[in-house]
Amino acid sequence: MSEPRYKGACDMPMMSRSSGTMEWNQTGSWRYLRPRYLDKDAPCSAACPAGEDIPLVELLASQGEFAEAWHRIREENPLTAVCGRVCYHPCERACNRKDYDNAVAINTLERHLAEHARRTGLKPRVTVTPETGRRIAVVGAGPAGLTAAWQLRRQGHAVTLFDAREEAGGMLRYAIPAFRLPTDVLDWEIGFIIDAGVTFHPGRRLGDNLGWDELNNFDAVFLAIGAWLPNALGVEGEKLASDGLEFLEAIRRGKAPQLSGPVAIVGGGNTAMDVARTLLRLGAEPTIYYRRRMEDLPALQEELQEVLDEGIRITPLRSPLGLTAAKDGVQLHLTPMQALEAGADGRAKIAPSGDAAETVTVKAVFTAIGYSDSPGLPAGKMVPVTTYLKRFDADDANLVQVPVFIGGDLANDNRTVVTAIASGKAAAVIIDAVIADRTFTETIIGGQIGDHGTLSLNRMSRGDRSLRQRHVVGFDELNTIYFRYRARLKEPHITLEERRTSFDEVTMRISSAMAMSEAERCFRCGLCDQCDNCYLFCPDMSVTRNLADQTRDINYDYCKGCGVCVVECPRNAMVLIEEPR
Repeated sequence: MSEPRYKGACDMPMMSRSSGTMEWNQTGSWRYLRPRYLDKDAPCSAACPAGEDIPLVELLASQGEFAEAWHRIREENPLTAVCGRVCYHPCERACNRKDYDNAVAINTLERHLAEHARRTGLKPRVTVTPETGRRIAVVGAGPAGLTAAWQLRRQGHAVTLFDAREEAGGMLRYAIPAFRLPTDVLDWEIGFIIDAGVTFHPGRRLGDNLGWDELNNFDAVFLAIGAWLPNALGVEGEKLASDGLEFLEAIRRGKAPQLSGPVAIVGGGNTAMDVARTLLRLGAEPTIYYRRRMEDLPALQEELQEVLDEGIRITPLRSPLGLTAAKDGVQLHLTPMQALEAGADGRAKIAPSGDAAETVTVKAVFTAIGYSDSPGLPAGKMVPVTTYLKRFDADDANLVQVPVFIGGDLANDNRTVVTAIASGKAAAVIIDAVIADRTFTETIIGGQIGDHGTLSLNRMSRGDRSLRQRHVVGFDELNTIYFRYRARLKEPHITLEERRTSFDEVTMRISSAMAMSEAERCFRCGLCDQCDNCYLFCPDMSVTRNLADQTRDINYDYCKGCGVCVVECPRNAMVLIEEPR
């Protein structure tokens, strides 16, 4: 008898072999649910008034594609270096990552991308449609006017930009100190807008040497003249106080006054903080007096923290009662206040506490309690058109004979740089539709991201963002098991000694490595980034990779519709729908 072929169990084969395939068994016929790839909107983009494609920008930045990321931002926002410094970044408050550890430092990354473009000499991709022969007047060269001029020029219109001052920039140039926004950065960014073919006429003030007899020669007018008139304190002796905005403009013009000793600033917004920090650098000892609580201060949290870091005192719950002249200065009389219940805006209502009035003697008093409309507008009313834009209806039809829209600080209660940019974008889109005799409602709705009025020019022009579902992905829709906790980037600053004695920019640049690392923290909500979870987890091997196009496809001949790929997608970039009959 011959020896057995196998001597032990360990020598036995563990699985059978097959010489064929199972491709004949098209298990997709079992399916009643169908997975598909479908990118969605992220909450950061929906919250960004400028409509930036933040998830894609962060994806590109994480891969070191800084130039492409900058171009992507500039597709929606021509003032990237400006926003990277002074935007109040509502995107970060909406960031889903904040519910996991800390929001991504989107604002810092935007600044890095703009700085990379500036250092490497990048030029914008300027795509101008064929000339339309239409002439548009933009009055006011602040962020709203600059943005509108940029987009209207891209649409092929001849744009004339007027401004009352000798240089473009508006509040960006004349109200924000150099330690927050250096002049050379602003000039670099404005230069691209003017070089696109915008004609700029400085020294032309509406109602003075710019009248409607000239503006009526255009096909449409966009007014973005800002709000420069200071609100009155409404107390006796207020003429002894100086306007904070005028003071900041004088500094920007190189006319720094000689100040020392104690000075008072009345207000709690960003202008009040800028005035106080500027006075500190001039050698004065500033104190900010604010009528509400510290937690009610409307200033940016970052700037408020920098004010406190620099040693500037803030005295809350003090309301101005009056001013009187004093030897070598001014006496500021203050009423102590008490906080009551919270109002509709979340800030506490206040009332006099009943304590005795206080008096402080200072070298000067500066006010920064808000600003109202600029003069020059004819009589009429403003009718809301979109979230950030209004139409102007003049009382005298013989005076104003062309379509007129109003934006920027004149049209928005939330007077910030990025809302002004959003206003300029909306103006350009609507003016383009009006002069072409098109209805703009469908265009606006089609280009909207989320429910807050944010517009995407890419989406309106049927770019790749138009392929995304309008659903905004929430934190509970993410599969966060694939993310790990990582600390948020901390921006570097110059030393406190340097900050107190110079107008050098306070926030320093970050390295490319730091930028890439922070961009990697982005969840990229709703956006497929080819992580391959769908490919790796598919039990039917029905997910295929298209390496040439960097896409993923589903072979529905074999997909049983189990939904594993949808569940394992970290970013909610897939959906499971009912199989079409």
